[in-house]
Amino acid sequence: MPRFRVDHRTEYLYGRAMADGFTSTHLEPRNAPGQQVLLANLRIEPTPDELEQVTDPWGNRVTLFAVHHPHESLLLHSIVEVEVESPPLPAHDPPWETVVRAAAAATGDLALEVGPYLALTEQTTVDTTDALAALTSPEFVPGRGVVEAVRGLCGRIFGEFRFDPDVTDVSTPLATVLVERGGVCQDFAHVAVAALRSVGLPARYVSGYIETQPPPGQPKLMGVDASHAWCSVWVGDHGWVDFDPTNDQMPPQRHVTVGWGRDYHDVTPVRGVVIGAGGTQSLTVAVDVTCLD
Repeated sequence: MPRFRVDHRTEYLYGRAMADGFTSTHLEPRNAPGQQVLLANLRIEPTPDELEQVTDPWGNRVTLFAVHHPHESLLLHSIVEVEVESPPLPAHDPPWETVVRAAAAATGDLALEVGPYLALTEQTTVDTTDALAALTSPEFVPGRGVVEAVRGLCGRIFGEFRFDPDVTDVSTPLATVLVERGGVCQDFAHVAVAALRSVGLPARYVSGYIETQPPPGQPKLMGVDASHAWCSVWVGDHGWVDFDPTNDQMPPQRHVTVGWGRDYHDVTPVRGVVIGAGGTQSLTVAVDVTCLD
């Protein structure tokens, strides 16, 4: 299994000292099918006055901390190592309608596993389903295998949407992304998740990292990688299958999973609040993903 090392630095600089601060992070990868966590270390400066590690409702590892003394900066430095191997696609590809019926009829533990990923959320809701139907109707035709249909949806998003970080930010509504036909990985994951849920398939938003490759003949630059987002769809007895509409990959290749949830809000890498006098604030993020094998 390939082994990856992720070095992720997030630093906030405040124009004036903050008196207090509370932060929640999803930076520690979880063990998952095809992924084994070997090392997870998070350094926080200044040293927190309170620190707790918990598991959220989706099974992800969360670090909660608070700094109750004056501080002019906050540094989070996460270093993790994981072994990753993409699980094989199912040998049998059941019709997507069969999977939809199975998800709708689920009870007990299966209902708890797939039910939360059927409902639309604030970040996966649009006023009209016409734009989503334009994506799903050509792919989810009667009797087509669920994996084949999802692969088609993945390729359709990749082909019809352009990667453009100037089009959206974390608060941009899904409806705007569908109109602009542009955005970043977070947006494309939300489009795919919303499209799948609109036809009745359970779909998860997955947060993590991807190892990027430099252009041919160019050296790999340090600190230019970033957090990444993709999707996972429930396909019946086989369980969950990941796919990456940003890169048109099913299953994804050279990806490191941190966690999953209903949308970005469930697995935001870093979120928090600081209390103090108003002033300027700057944020610097640097990520390196390296294959060690």
